[in-house]
Amino acid sequence: MQKPVNTEEFTYRALYSEGAAALSAVLEEEREAQLDARLLLEHVCGTSLQTLLLDGDRSVSGPEAELYKTLIERRCTREPLAYILGKWDFMGLEFGVSSDVLIPEQDTENLVEEVMREVCDGDRILDLCTGSGCILLSLLHYSNGSTGVGTDLSEDAVAAARKNACRLGLSDRSDWRTGDLFEALKPGERFDIIVSNPPYIRRETIGELAPEVRIHEPRMALDGGEDGLDFYRRIIPGAADHLVTGGMLFLEIGYDQAEQVSALMEDAGYYEIRTIKDYGGNDRIVCGIKSIHQK
Repeated sequence: MQKPVNTEEFTYRALYSEGAAALSAVLEEEREAQLDARLLLEHVCGTSLQTLLLDGDRSVSGPEAELYKTLIERRCTREPLAYILGKWDFMGLEFGVSSDVLIPEQDTENLVEEVMREVCDGDRILDLCTGSGCILLSLLHYSNGSTGVGTDLSEDAVAAARKNACRLGLSDRSDWRTGDLFEALKPGERFDIIVSNPPYIRRETIGELAPEVRIHEPRMALDGGEDGLDFYRRIIPGAADHLVTGGMLFLEIGYDQAEQVSALMEDAGYYEIRTIKDYGGNDRIVCGIKSIHQK
């Protein structure tokens, strides 16, 4: 027998209050609980902040209320809000996201902004460990005539990046390939800029991360090996084979990894190596220029 549809009506403000109370019981910060409850309700009803402020007594249908409660229950399990919504904003653009990719973070916006200072019109860019494609696609969107390649070991991540390229109208300027770092490239393929936000979490500390990260985000995009530096040891020397002379390598790093990553770049022959801090004052980016003396 078909389950009867719930036709009971609820007020918008009452539903929001119920959702916020449920999330406040499991999330550490009340502001986060209130924000997530509101965003989920707006997602279900196709509304905005103005609705809660100015039209809180409006009715919400039974089916909408049931869907909202289901989404609140998912968030109560600490499933990230971005995965529930299926989308997330980054650099002023909307990206589709799922548990196949990391959720774009503000720290990575710092990385994109620093690369943008150096991108010239028509540059060719390589994005390693591309995930959702948010780094490469943001760079292409905000530059003129640049093209790029994004690589990832995960076929699902590459598929997600390709969909985001289509969503943003950048399919003709981007190429998405499945492979382990540089293995996805063609022999002799070179770029003006190589950028990466690789896995850099120390393996033993992954269990200490917030449940949203350690349970729901893809572990292969987090695990940087015993000391968190495994990918830097591979990317830094390998990038020299695929950069034009004078090309730049940009790497997002953990807050305490600047010294080690900078040393790896110096040993590999890069010059003008710099460490750049994020908005919170933590070391977040290391970059350098390929020397004429490198292979």
